[in-house]
Amino acid sequence: MTDVPADRILITVAPTGAETTKADCPQLPTTLEELVETGRACQAAGAAMIHVHIRDDDHRPTLDLGRLSETVAALHEETDLIVQLSTGGSVHDPLDARLRVLDAAPDSCSLTMGTTNFGDDVFSNPWPFVCELYQLSQERRVVPEFELFDLGQVHAMHRLLDTHGLPHGGKVHCDFVMGVPGGMPGTADALVAGVSALPDAVTSWSATGIGRSTLPVALASLSKGGHLRVGMEDVLTISRGVPVDSNAQLVERAVELGRLAQRTPATPAEARQLLGL
Repeated sequence: MTDVPADRILITVAPTGAETTKADCPQLPTTLEELVETGRACQAAGAAMIHVHIRDDDHRPTLDLGRLSETVAALHEETDLIVQLSTGGSVHDPLDARLRVLDAAPDSCSLTMGTTNFGDDVFSNPWPFVCELYQLSQERRVVPEFELFDLGQVHAMHRLLDTHGLPHGGKVHCDFVMGVPGGMPGTADALVAGVSALPDAVTSWSATGIGRSTLPVALASLSKGGHLRVGMEDVLTISRGVPVDSNAQLVERAVELGRLAQRTPATPAEARQLLGL
């Protein structure tokens, strides 16, 4: 099998998240039909992976296993995207429910490497839970994406890999989530520090800038050879004071930024190879 060309950029779309309400943002995809249509549009625009949170009939965050399984199946049927389920849920979800996310058989799952202050809330990821989730992902043959909210979590990633070995597939992919109130700032300096501290086992990494840090983080990631996560989970404006129309609009902007950096969007097949799927 040939290697993925070095100029490829993996674009992940995070279309929904768990924080924004449908009432505040009617264009947020919260139903299964909206999510599948978003997936199709974002794949056509250049995305190769979708990072999924789901909602219930009242558009509230849920980890209902039946809905998660239905969502994974529908996205696999209607798109070629790599389906990554969030194991973070919302900050209010219990740890046992977050472990059960893997029962929905996604291609990939998020795996946050530590507890983080998240605005006025606490995103709880105690070390025993991190280890249990990681070992479960290995058993279920689900490829984790290690989510890094601060530099301490980069160190924790070293510890996890040293203790429990490589993920399923043998590749190690992580994502810097930057600009969260309580986490690392969304700056080029912070990203450079994070990348320089990564374990040698890391084979690819991406970066996500929350809110106003979206563009600075994207540009810094491209300049360091990284990949991008974009989407309405992370930002709701396309420019100052101008609301985002759709997730595809954010993917299209990421593709254009990549083009300026002479990077070509990875196809879903190339992304699978990159991530060891």
